[in-house]
Amino acid sequence: MNALASEIVLPAAYRPSDDEPFMNERQLAYFKGKLMDWKDDILRESKGTVVNLKAETENHPDLVDRASSESDRALELRTRDRQRKLISKIDEALRRIEDGSYGYCEETGEPISLGRLEARPTATLSVEAQERHERRERVHRDD
Repeated sequence: MNALASEIVLPAAYRPSDDEPFMNERQLAYFKGKLMDWKDDILRESKGTVVNLKAETENHPDLVDRASSESDRALELRTRDRQRKLISKIDEALRRIEDGSYGYCEETGEPISLGRLEARPTATLSVEAQERHERRERVHRDD
């Protein structure tokens, strides 16, 4: 089934809908393509970051310019770290597509809504399970 998902050619206007079987080959191919494109975009941006950081190694004689440059560099590195973590979530979602568990809540086993997956393709919890998880976090954080 999952080998077929990578072979299916989807029309450019295709969007998963509730009118078709949940996580059929077309939907799996759609989300796989969406995840792969997202990952490619992140990797392309990160290559630009490396080039920018190498170009920014110049020494600024003015302390304010140097501080600004260091602040920009720190922000860029934090952003890249967040994107590195996102890539691992994307890779995990791609693994779930391959093993057939993609689109199903890891807590309840129920399908995750297509709208949620469209907005957050790396989602592992349904909206309801995510809300329960966040409520538990708030309760424990307040202790």
